[in-house]
Amino acid sequence: MLASTVFKTIPYLAILISCFGVAACSNTKTVPVTLPDGFTVSAELALTKEETERGLMHRKNLPQDRGMLFVFNKEDIHYFWMKNTLINLDMLFIGENKTVNQAWENVPKSYTYTPDNQVAIRGGLAKYVLELPAGSIKKHNVQTGSKIIFKESDIDYSLVGK
Repeated sequence: MLASTVFKTIPYLAILISCFGVAACSNTKTVPVTLPDGFTVSAELALTKEETERGLMHRKNLPQDRGMLFVFNKEDIHYFWMKNTLINLDMLFIGENKTVNQAWENVPKSYTYTPDNQVAIRGGLAKYVLELPAGSIKKHNVQTGSKIIFKESDIDYSLVGK
């Protein structure tokens, strides 16, 4: 009887262990975001204060078809301090009208031991900020004034800033 229960439980434990720390297995909400050349990335949403502060920290890679979309309550100047961001990123600061106001290419990675005064800081006027793998801006012909497409109905605005 005990052996039967253990063997029935093992597959569930394997799934739990394999999903530990993996965004695809979590409850992380993603939205499709289309870049100017028609390429679509699956962007994790950063809506709450905690999600916004954590961002892509401690990630060791970011596939070319992935990103993170930060959503704010209003268009304003927003700054990002890239401490513990282990991968180089491109960053798009996007206005309320979904037009790119500022594009930062190849924002350098940092580590826990990187002195604070050497950690990259990037900012711009935005209601949305899209972080992408470094090289995406050039690869997908993104520039200031480019339109970025995503459905606002995919975003739960009641969570923004909470």
